[in-house]
Formats: sequence, structure tokens, C-alpha cells
Amino acid sequence: MPDIRIHRAHHLGLPRARQIAWDWAEQVERDFDLACSVLEGDGSDTVEFQRTGVSGRLIVAADHFDLEARLGFLLGAFSKTIEAEITKNLDALLAGAARPGAPRGKSDGPVGGKAGKTGKTGKTAKAGKAPPAAR
Repeated sequence: MPDIRIHRAHHLGLPRARQIAWDWAEQVERDFDLACSVLEGDGSDTVEFQRTGVSGRLIVAADHFDLEARLGFLLGAFSKTIEAEITKNLDALLAGAARPGAPRGKSDGPVGGKAGKTGKTGKTAKAGKAPPAAR
């Protein structure tokens, strides 16, 4: 059973949800030193993340995000604070995406398909498409 579970429904569609997930992955890599990898699928993607004391995944679908994280013994004491920070960051990205005319981010993000190359940040992209941080 995960220590943290967050579900967020949305109406963005898979291409835009992928961009939000890539933006989120870049943010947690930068701010929390998490190593992230993206596994693309036909109907959904999985962003796997980890560092000492935490591991988890973010399922990215056309109509929802599901995040599950397991915390180690030391970080477990801060699970409510960590969950609140993750929720705040994800909700801020979703709120920005829901605004009409909101910027789309640095790129259109990955396109559907199976997992392929790994970029310098550890993200996996479809062959021929570099992860956002590598662009």
C-alpha cells in the first residue's frame, strides 16, 4: 500500500496531460532531486520517480492522473507535508493548463508510442524525440 495516493481528474486529453506530466517531472527533478523516467504507452504513460527514501509513479491518462508514492522510514514521518507539497505542485500545473490561452510549455512533449530512448535526465522518450530537459 502506498504512503501517498493522489488522484486528479481532468479534461485535457492525453497529449496535453503528457506535457503537464513532463513539466511536473522536470520540476521534481530540479526541486527535490528525484530521478524520473517516462514510459510511454498507447493509452497512458507512466512517470516513475525515485531517490533515497522515496519511490513511486505517476500514471498519466487522457482524463486523469494517479500518483502513488512509497516513503522510507525517515520520510514517512513527513508524509502529510510531502503529500501537501506534491498536491500543491500538481494542482498548480493543472490549473495553469485549464486556463484558456495558457502557455503550452516549452514543447508539445512526447508523442504516443512505446518507450524508446532515455535522455540525459533519465526520461524515456519515443525514439527520435528528446526529453524536454535535453532540448
